[in-house]
Amino acid sequence: MDTLVLIQQTGGLKKLLSFAENSTIPDIQKNAAKAITKAAYDPENRKLFHEQEVEKCLVALLGSENDGTKIAASQAISVMCENSGSKEFFNNQGIPQLIQSLRSDSEEVREAAALALANLTTCNTANANAAAEADGIDPLINMLSSKRDGAISNAATVLANMAMQEPLRVSIQNHDVMHALISPLHSANTNVQSKAALMVAATACDVEARTELRNSGGLEPLVELLRSKNAEVRRHASWAVMVCANDELMAVELCRLGALDILEEVNLSVSRKNKFSEAAYNKLLNNYLSLKYSLTGYLSSSNIISDGFYDYGQINPGTKLLPLKDLCLQEPSDLRAVLLVNSKSDVSPPPSMEDKSSDIGYGRSISSSSSLRRASKEKTNFHFSTGFGSPTEDKSEPTSGRNTALSKSTTKEKGSRKGRGKREEEKVKEEEEVATAPKLAGEGSPDKEWYPPSDPDFCVYVYEVTKSIFPITNIKEQIEALAKYVAEKMGGKVSKEKLHDFSWELHISELKFQLKSNVIPIGLIKKGIFYHRALLFKALADKIGIGCSLVRGEYGRAWNEVKLMNESRKGLIGALPPPEVYIVDLMFHPGGLMKLRSKEADLYRYL
Repeated sequence: MDTLVLIQQTGGLKKLLSFAENSTIPDIQKNAAKAITKAAYDPENRKLFHEQEVEKCLVALLGSENDGTKIAASQAISVMCENSGSKEFFNNQGIPQLIQSLRSDSEEVREAAALALANLTTCNTANANAAAEADGIDPLINMLSSKRDGAISNAATVLANMAMQEPLRVSIQNHDVMHALISPLHSANTNVQSKAALMVAATACDVEARTELRNSGGLEPLVELLRSKNAEVRRHASWAVMVCANDELMAVELCRLGALDILEEVNLSVSRKNKFSEAAYNKLLNNYLSLKYSLTGYLSSSNIISDGFYDYGQINPGTKLLPLKDLCLQEPSDLRAVLLVNSKSDVSPPPSMEDKSSDIGYGRSISSSSSLRRASKEKTNFHFSTGFGSPTEDKSEPTSGRNTALSKSTTKEKGSRKGRGKREEEKVKEEEEVATAPKLAGEGSPDKEWYPPSDPDFCVYVYEVTKSIFPITNIKEQIEALAKYVAEKMGGKVSKEKLHDFSWELHISELKFQLKSNVIPIGLIKKGIFYHRALLFKALADKIGIGCSLVRGEYGRAWNEVKLMNESRKGLIGALPPPEVYIVDLMFHPGGLMKLRSKEADLYRYL
């Protein structure tokens, strides 16, 4: 430092820079740039160089025709951009020249230019934009297939820095970047692996990009990187898995490839785990709720059950959970029934209303949408006529709701007589479509699309609770009304003394036989005990925005927990106590709320 100050004070530094810039001898230019690089590692020297406008000299050297000079100038810029003033200078001058160097025939020149760009664009959105505006995306993506590991990791760093901004990320995705990342993900170099995984984390932020990554075969090598002995590789791979697990389809696929098992093993090690590995593990479970409930026996109020959720029962860690399709296509057995939640009304053929024992197996054919709509309408009429009364009415008047539903049904029937002729024509047309459906999707067809079994009854439940319970403004009354509704649909109130006489097992066995499957849509169960009712309550509560958790106990027990504020504290000013947790009674006194630690709640959960 002292020597450099002395050179600067005597005017020697200015002469050196001028000589380097104007010299026609490549070795002089190259060595001058190397001298600047070595000196610039010191922060005080960088500051001094910036005051002497060394950046202009380096930009001029980038225009040299000599590859060695270009490399040395790029390396000097890489170091000088540690100074914020220099970094800002290169935004206007330097970045376009570096992008031009990325198109050089020399691998070394391209690598050095990419290194300079990596440092310039790190934590600097203006420079990242400048690199994109200089048409740098295309040559950077081409560099991902370079033979030099340094070039690949530098290019990936620049692209990851660019992808932090959504417009640039979209532009990068449009250049088929996911396919270009496959080779770096397979690299044996840990630096390349790390940067490639980091780039996946930066670019796989939407469904289309994640789908492209999966279709390109990028998930398999990414999951393998979770096993790496290198801490940075594990961290970036965990980050990428966390980003990729943002939707259910990807979470299921990642679990199938073993990501959850690897992360579980990593998180057991104090030395190998990191914040991202823990976050990735939780993200996988929270976006694959069927697996989470089977493994942990718990769904929180933020775990919203969606269509396609299924309760397989408790499984041990490390045990693979079969996909729903495989479970549906299995023959019925003595194993516990798999409970399915599905409110999509246009997916697969429901058993006919006229003959519930008809020989229909899941996944064997696709019905026409018109036949399904007709079945749903028939179901709706049936269930409205046996429907649920006003949620706020007194328990001693259970028939008022039925009368209302019947009168509505009658009115609807009268109104429909005018268009009877037209309906008859439509019905004939629908029956023709139903007749041709099996021909279109023959029972043995290997390439037909598979759909999960539909559940018209559950669709009706969703409609009814949305119409009658959702409008209730008091959350406690909503919970009580929904609990009574669920109990009514699952066989009504059951006293503790008569619990052993409640023949739900026979009912479930009959459903298995009728459906020729172990998978039973939740709406078909008319005699359900604790775990059937708790799942139905959670599924319906999630549909209408009632926050509740689902907890699995032992011996067929399961229950729902809700949080309510103490009514006596309502309207008071100041800090409120935390809400109290209650267990919802769906069996013995439907609608009853029991405090979590109370003796009554313990009896409901365990005895």
